[in-house]
Amino acid sequence: MSQSTPAISSLAFLTPGNFPDDDPASGLEATLRLFERAEAWGFDGAWVRQRHLEHGISSATVFLAAASQRTSTIELGTGVIPIGYESPFRLGEDLSTADVLAQGRLQVGLSAGRPPHADLIGDLVFDGDWESHDFSHARIERLAANLSGGFIGDEDTVVHSPGNVQRPRLQPHSPGLVDRLWYGAGSRRSTEWAARNGLNLLTGNIVAGEESDDFVTAQLANLAAYRAGRGDGRPTRVALGRVIVPTDSADASSRRRYRAFEESRRARTLAPQGERRTLFAPDLVGPSEEILERLVADAVVGEVSELRLELPYELSDEEYEQILHDVATLVAPALGWAPATDRAGTAGSTVPGSPLVERTAAAVAVGA
Repeated sequence: MSQSTPAISSLAFLTPGNFPDDDPASGLEATLRLFERAEAWGFDGAWVRQRHLEHGISSATVFLAAASQRTSTIELGTGVIPIGYESPFRLGEDLSTADVLAQGRLQVGLSAGRPPHADLIGDLVFDGDWESHDFSHARIERLAANLSGGFIGDEDTVVHSPGNVQRPRLQPHSPGLVDRLWYGAGSRRSTEWAARNGLNLLTGNIVAGEESDDFVTAQLANLAAYRAGRGDGRPTRVALGRVIVPTDSADASSRRRYRAFEESRRARTLAPQGERRTLFAPDLVGPSEEILERLVADAVVGEVSELRLELPYELSDEEYEQILHDVATLVAPALGWAPATDRAGTAGSTVPGSPLVERTAAAVAVGA
C-alpha cells in the first residue's frame, strides 16, 4: 500500500493543566489563557486531560465550562474521562450543562475499564465496596443513552416542580452532544467496540502490540479495523495524537529541558513494554524541519485529517505557548493545515508571536 501525503485540516492540542500545589488558581488561569491564545492562533480544538490525585485538572467538565466563557469558536475536549469513576446519569447532566454553555462545542473523550488509582480512592469514590461495579464499555453505552434526550418512564410519567409539570429526562438536553463522544482506544478490542457503537476515535502515542512489535504497523491496523467496523453509516471522526515539541523559538534553557524530556522516555519506545506489550511512539522534539520530515514519514499521519498535539507535563506557561506557536506557524501549515481564523475570514487572523518568541527575538536584536 502506497503512503498517503499528509493533509491535516484540523489542529488541536491536549494539555495536562498542571498547577503549583500551593497556588492552583494561577495554574488553572494560565491554562484558560492558553485556550484563549490557541483560539486566536486558529487552533481547531483545545483538550484537557482529567487526572485524579495529581496537581492537574481533576474535573475536565467543570474546567471546560469555565473555558467556554473565555472562548467562542474553538472546540473544547476531554481527553479522557475514566468512566469507571462516574455515574452515567450525573456525568451526563454535567456534560450537557457544559455543552449548552459552550454552544455545542464540547467534545467528550472517554475510557472504560478499571480506573487509575482505584486501590487508593475506590472506597472514597463509591463510598463503600466497589469491586463488583461494572467498569465495562456498557457504562459508556448508558451515558450515550442518557444524552440522547429520551424521556424516562411511559407517556404518562411526569415530574412536578414549583410552577411546572413536565416529562422527565436528563436536563439540560443538548442536541448533538451524543454524536460528539470519543473513545480513547489502544487495543483492537476497544477500537472495534468504538466503531460498532458509533463513537469517534482518539488514538495517540500508545497502542497495544497485539500483532506487531512496530508501533506504526499496530496503529495502522487499529485504524483499519475502526474504519471497517463502522456499521450504521454515520460519519465519525478520527483524531491522531503525537507529542510534538519544536525547538525553533525556544531559548537555551527550554531546549535543554525538552531534550531531557525526550531522552527520559526514549527507552520505552525501543520494545513492547509489560505483559500487555504496550507500544509507545517516539516523541518528536527538535527543529521544525526535522519534525516535519518525521511526520511526513509517519504513515498514520497520512491516513488522518485531524492532528492533536499532546503537550508534555510540567512545562512553564511560556513554554506551552512557544510550542503551540511554533507548531501553528512552522509545522502544521506544511501538513496542509490553515488556521481556523483564516478559514472563517476573521480579521487580524495572522498568528501573533508568543511572549517567549517575542523576547527571544528582542534578545537577538540586542545582541546584534
